[in-house]
Amino acid sequence: MSGEGKVVCVTGASGFIASWIVKFLLQRGYTVRATVRDPSNPKKVDHLLKLDGAKERLQLFKADLLEEGSFDSVVEGCDGVFHTASPVRFVVNDPQVELIDPALKGTLNVLKSCAKSTSVKRVVLTSSNAAVSFDTRPKNPEVVVDETWFSNPDFCRESKLWYVLSKTLAEAAAWKFVNENNIDMVSLNPTMVAGPLLQPEVNESVEPILNLINGIPFPNKAIGWVNVKDVANAHIHAYEIASASGRCLLAERVVHYSELAMILRDLYPTLPISDKCEDDGPYMPTYQISKEKAKSFGIEFTPLEISLKETVESFREKKFIDF
Repeated sequence: MSGEGKVVCVTGASGFIASWIVKFLLQRGYTVRATVRDPSNPKKVDHLLKLDGAKERLQLFKADLLEEGSFDSVVEGCDGVFHTASPVRFVVNDPQVELIDPALKGTLNVLKSCAKSTSVKRVVLTSSNAAVSFDTRPKNPEVVVDETWFSNPDFCRESKLWYVLSKTLAEAAAWKFVNENNIDMVSLNPTMVAGPLLQPEVNESVEPILNLINGIPFPNKAIGWVNVKDVANAHIHAYEIASASGRCLLAERVVHYSELAMILRDLYPTLPISDKCEDDGPYMPTYQISKEKAKSFGIEFTPLEISLKETVESFREKKFIDF
């Protein structure tokens, strides 16, 4: 119980990753101030209120990413801040309003509140592999992407990768701000996240798995995957390990969607999992993501097969699927 007596803040606490961070922090004895857009919405907060320790040590706060000063009173008195709030949407009508403003302005608003605070010792930022590996450099199975890579905003704009652009701009702005304002920050950059859901609805990160088990042809993409519990643990390690610094990539492995479908077929042979790709082109090559930094944070990754099984069993338990 290394968090006993310590107060920390988790922004966007109702989300997929954030809910697990809250769960693990409560388990470790922390008092958690959790920000959500609407604390009176049971769909957003009931799963948090049911966590062990929530009654004694979970406090819910309403805060708006786009409102400067909205986080001032929440972070004052906290030792650490986990900033996870940022929209994850892959299909949008207005990228600026729906993704870029909340990610970029929201991150800066939270960091400005931390800069004003007399108590905050470290910020842990939930960034993404989106902010790391999207540029014109060729990728193949020999290429190892590491923490020195940064996604190219111009490439993201030209390719209309709006979510990727939102995370890239937000992380770059965060590093500039913390360096200018002497804030101790660690950034975590997970790939696509799988595993059991605490929240009641399907989020965009696990939706591709639901699509696969519903028989929808798979996208021609190679993508990294990591278990949500490993990501949540990495956040807490990044906060508790004094020597932790910089960025840290989180991926168990990179696979093409065809391999993801194959693993799911092996796990669930009775399900109508498609063996068809949505286009006829050559398969996008896989690549590697460095695990060195994650190892230094004491992270051991859950095998992808287990993450996928946990995800599907979670869908079943929440009645998103019936088989």
